[in-house]
Amino acid sequence: MVSRSTPPSPKRPVGTVTRGTTNPNRLRRMDRWIAAAHGAALRRADAPVAVDLGYGAAPWTAVELLARLREAAPRVRVVGIEIEPARVAGAKPYEREGLSFRHGGFEVPLEGGERPALIRAANVLRQYDEEQVAEVWQRLCARLAPGGLLVEGTCDEIGRRHVWVALGPEGARTVTFATRLGSLERPSDLAERLPKALIHRNVPGEPVHAFLRDFDRAWAAAAPYASYGARQRWIRTARALAADWPLADGPVRWRQGELTVRWEALRPAG
Repeated sequence: MVSRSTPPSPKRPVGTVTRGTTNPNRLRRMDRWIAAAHGAALRRADAPVAVDLGYGAAPWTAVELLARLREAAPRVRVVGIEIEPARVAGAKPYEREGLSFRHGGFEVPLEGGERPALIRAANVLRQYDEEQVAEVWQRLCARLAPGGLLVEGTCDEIGRRHVWVALGPEGARTVTFATRLGSLERPSDLAERLPKALIHRNVPGEPVHAFLRDFDRAWAAAAPYASYGARQRWIRTARALAADWPLADGPVRWRQGELTVRWEALRPAG
């Protein structure tokens, strides 16, 4: 007798659909940092795969990620993963050598159980509760290849202001603040773009609040350097911060309008 049992349905992707807002060139600051910080690791990998997780309603960020990473690691492939099937279907015409799109979520489904050397999740966790972040981080970090990197953060609609956390398989490592210096009034303007793990912690008694307070003070003290341009003022500000905070970068990155702090210094209290 032939069995007429219904075959099991595929597992539902982990996560919820985001608004999908995206714009070309929105993630350029994050991409530039990834290429500088992780490019060597991508070049060393045998067949490096980078995931653009939750790329949104249009595939621009995945297309741009491939172009930018290949300048640092010519053999890298990019897989865009979206939880909304219609967005995956809309991205398929943009597939090319080294670029593909798949339906999925935080389980990061890759062919043959492949493990990515990079996962970039930008503007994905904003709609989640703070209490959910640690679990999502742990799930994504567990999918990384040895030596892999997870970059999770938030930016504004045109990419002028951006803050992200970099994590390895062991957990969070650093927090990077990046901005278009010409549009910055004070560093604490970046507070509205803190990732979900930190944005509700910008209150007295929390390390990130103390850091942004000191950031503003150092920026104000460096006002005389504004006559040499916003870049020189930012560099002077970073040098002053380095006396009290464990910065993880130096003048080469500061000149790009970036500043990276060790996660341990900003980790939420309690």
